[in-house]
Amino acid sequence: MSEPKIALLASASDDAQAALRALEALYTAVSPEDADIIVALGGDGFMLQTQLRFMNSGVPVYGMNQGTVGFLMNEFRAEDLPQRLARAKKATIHPLLMSATDAFGETHEEMAFNEVSLFRQSAQAARLKIDVDGSERLADLVCDGLMVATPQGSTAYNLSAHGPILPLKAPLLAMTPVSAFRPRNWRGALLPNSAKVRIAVLEHEKRPVNAVADNTEIKSAVEVHIREDRQSSGILLFDPEHGWEERILDEQFRY
Repeated sequence: MSEPKIALLASASDDAQAALRALEALYTAVSPEDADIIVALGGDGFMLQTQLRFMNSGVPVYGMNQGTVGFLMNEFRAEDLPQRLARAKKATIHPLLMSATDAFGETHEEMAFNEVSLFRQSAQAARLKIDVDGSERLADLVCDGLMVATPQGSTAYNLSAHGPILPLKAPLLAMTPVSAFRPRNWRGALLPNSAKVRIAVLEHEKRPVNAVADNTEIKSAVEVHIREDRQSSGILLFDPEHGWEERILDEQFRY
């Protein structure tokens, strides 16, 4: 059986570029458009950028960590790459679709594999009204921000904001507030991944809010709609001895 054609992509960091040179010295690479597998060198942010770039292509992405956290990445080793790729396990992930209307009436659509977040833009706390599937669930949330995270994103900023960790196969989304002031005891919610979320920004002129889909920011959002896009997908590859489910369990038992 012939070895898969691989493409090598790296972030701009010095470590990632050095790793790219090491792999290019050992293996013949093709363009991403001609590849069977894309090898991404960098951190979780670069992995997400690569997933968005090649979303729906059917080409899996195998990440090797040259970033800070690397929760979505495998350990970097230059040797035995074809053998590792042959043993790797697949995980299909779906993005969130964010539709955000700004203060000028323009609507922006962006995808996010980790989370869609809303953050206060000024010293004033944000005031948000939350509807789920057409029903009002929270009439007035006063906070620094709010996010809706996917299972793969639940271990990123969502976890730092004390949101729950979700197994990759769980049909759930995590809605997590950032520094909720009122109601002070609200810690967030778990939503089915079929949920359609609408967030209205109250007093948006006095309390402006930015909406962020992964790394894409929309200034002065006044209304944001969020749902999982089941028609779109990306494919992650993991070494079997350090797969996603094992990482999730390990993270939950850290203390």
